[in-house]
Amino acid sequence: MRNIFDLTKEELEAYFLEIGEKKFKATQVYEWLYQKKERDINNFSNLKKEIRERLLQDFTTFFIKIEKKQEDKLVKKYLFRLYDNNFIEAVLMEHDYGLSICVSSEVGCNMGCSFCESGRQKKVRNLEAYEIVEEILAIEEDLKTRIKSVVIMGIGEPLDNYDNIIRFIKIINDAKGLQIGARHITLSTCGIVPKIYELAKLPLQINLAISLHAPNDELRNKLMPVNKVYNIGVLKQAIRDYLSVTGRRVTIEYVMLEYINDSEKEAHELIELFKGMNIYVNLIPYNETNHLEFKRSSKKRLMNFYNILKTCGLNTTIRKEFGGNIDAACGQLRGSMNEK
Repeated sequence: MRNIFDLTKEELEAYFLEIGEKKFKATQVYEWLYQKKERDINNFSNLKKEIRERLLQDFTTFFIKIEKKQEDKLVKKYLFRLYDNNFIEAVLMEHDYGLSICVSSEVGCNMGCSFCESGRQKKVRNLEAYEIVEEILAIEEDLKTRIKSVVIMGIGEPLDNYDNIIRFIKIINDAKGLQIGARHITLSTCGIVPKIYELAKLPLQINLAISLHAPNDELRNKLMPVNKVYNIGVLKQAIRDYLSVTGRRVTIEYVMLEYINDSEKEAHELIELFKGMNIYVNLIPYNETNHLEFKRSSKKRLMNFYNILKTCGLNTTIRKEFGGNIDAACGQLRGSMNEK
C-alpha cells in the first residue's frame, strides 16, 4: 500500500479521476496534509465519508519517528527511525534568512568517498519520496514552525535515487504542498554525470551543487571513487552544459582536508579549472570523526586557500560551521546508533 505523502498533486488528481471523483479533491487533500498538517484522513472534514474511507483503504499514512535529537547553537540534528527500523538523519540550521534543513536521500551510501562518514556505511536502500518529505514535516511538527529552505545533502547520493528525489522536489515545491520555492532547494551530487544531463532538461529552477573536493583526477580518484567513472573532464563538460541549458549558477563544494587538498597548488588548479564559468566555490571546514584519519585544514591554510581564489577572481565563500559540539559529520549519529 502506497504512502499518501508519496504522491505528487498530479498523481493524486489522476487517482481521483480514476475512482470517479473530481480532480480538485487532490488539492483539498494536499491542503490538509501540507498546510493544515493533518495526518489523520478521518479528519479531512470537507471530503465526504465515502472518499475518506476509500483513501484509508488505498493509502497508508505511516510517519517516520524521531528517535533522537541533538542540539547546539543554531543547529539541531535529528535521528529518524523508519518503518523497517533503519535510521537516517536530518540537520536543521538557523541562518539569518531563516531555517534550512539538510535532508538524507538514502539509507547509507555506495559512493565510498574516503573522507565521508556516510560512505563508511554502505547503502541499504533508497528512501522513498514520502520518507524524505516526512523529514521536513517531522521537524516542522517538533518545532511548531515552518522550514523555508532545503538542501539535499545528507546521507546518500541524491542522483543515485533520481526518481524519488524528483518526486520529493515536486511535492515540496507545489503551491498546495510545502510551498518551498525552487530557488530555496539545493541538490548536491558527487557527480553522476548522466543524471546531471537529465536534471538540466527538467523545468525546475533548483540550485545544483557539485561535491568536487579535488581539482585533478589523480587526487580525486583517491578521495572519490565516482571519479574513476566520471572524471573531472567529463564532469566539467556536464557542468558547462547544465549552465548553458538552465542559466543557473552552479556551486562547487570543496571540503578542506589538511595537507591533502588545501595547498596553493590545488588552489591554482581550481582557478584554472573553472575560470570564466558561472560558478562559485564553497569551502567547507571538515568535520572530523573517530573512524576516519582525515583532519580539517588549519585556519591559516583555509584562509590562504580562500585568499588565493578570491584574488584570482573566483567567487568563493567559506561555509558557516554548525554543530561543533554534537555529532556534526554527516552519518555520524546514524553510525553511532547502528554500532549500539
